[in-house]
Amino acid sequence: MIYFSELRGKKVITEDQIYIGRLEDLIFLAADKADITKFVVKTPKKEKLLIPIEYLRKINTKVTINKDFIVSELRENELYVVLNLLDMQIIDLKGNKIVRVNDVAIQEKDKPYLAGVDVGILGILRWLRFEKIINKFASLFNFQLTSRFLSWAEIQPLELARGQVKLKKEEKKLDKMRPEDLADYLQRTNVLNAKKVLGILDDKFAANVIESLNINYQTAIFRSFKPEKAAKFISLLDPDDAIDVLLVMSQKRREQIIDCLQIDKKKELMHLMKYAKSSIGELMTTEFLTVRSEQTVRNIIDKVRKESADFRILTAIYVINTDNQLIGVFGLHELVLQDLDNPVYKFMVQNVIVVHFTTPAEIVLNKMLRYRLTTLPVIDDNKYIQGIVTLDDIATSVLSKKI
Repeated sequence: MIYFSELRGKKVITEDQIYIGRLEDLIFLAADKADITKFVVKTPKKEKLLIPIEYLRKINTKVTINKDFIVSELRENELYVVLNLLDMQIIDLKGNKIVRVNDVAIQEKDKPYLAGVDVGILGILRWLRFEKIINKFASLFNFQLTSRFLSWAEIQPLELARGQVKLKKEEKKLDKMRPEDLADYLQRTNVLNAKKVLGILDDKFAANVIESLNINYQTAIFRSFKPEKAAKFISLLDPDDAIDVLLVMSQKRREQIIDCLQIDKKKELMHLMKYAKSSIGELMTTEFLTVRSEQTVRNIIDKVRKESADFRILTAIYVINTDNQLIGVFGLHELVLQDLDNPVYKFMVQNVIVVHFTTPAEIVLNKMLRYRLTTLPVIDDNKYIQGIVTLDDIATSVLSKKI
């Protein structure tokens, strides 16, 4: 078995020692057995030649090909290792989690094919040419680094085939993944791919995944559904989330979906829709604190002291990623129980209960009471936190309308 990192960049010559260029990529068949069909050579003139694998003669320090080679073109169901697989996120069907491809393993039995992928640190070290050095160093301490290898049958690369997804029965294993993990992954692919994946999931689990998508992606998904299918998933969503989705749609589309609901569900959602005119923005405060997931407890305590002295209330601290998107939350009680050097990602709660500007005040209050929360973050369509609402402000607003 050989790794692609060991091949890429090798000189390509003919049997009579004519220099052609350097190996830049491999082309494989998107199938159950991923046969390598061509290799891509970049010439000194920056041209890219697609040479069928049949012309390969041997690989050692250089790649030697038949002197009478001809070039070919990309055909249907053929993909590039670099463009379509390397460094992509994939679903590990065996481990039921999302991983990243760091290297690709090639088996040379009869006809070469992709045996699987390396998703571990050794895959990265191999590219940097540090693998041997690190292994020697590790051996001094009786420690051995091993590759995290996944066979081709154990992965599902959703980005393959230029928007197509190869789905098989065994991919029902996706049901074992955490809905929020699968949702986070689907948001990085296109709506067509997402619909195909949702289509093989159990309806209730698919609804849980949809609930975890950001509001923009939810809207795109529901716009692509026929009204009957959209209504099916709307009825499976929590009523609060269902209202959020319906409110961002056009009135015509919203009415089409509601007309397809069962009578009881239609009455429930129509009742909640009455409260959609209230603006959460008017009740929101910008007195909130955000931190990064890699920050330590020690850093955060200092930040609390410096930045929240004038806050009216501080019961929760929100965690954002490098794109400033909301990804977690924790309370002050949880904070003081941690060691000072603990990073936030070790104890934060990832499933954040959120509301949007379009969320009716009645629903915000219901969420707070159901989850026993005194504050809730208000996020926009891109998961950026815009402010928080407090229980006393929401309760006062709702009760004042009923008096």
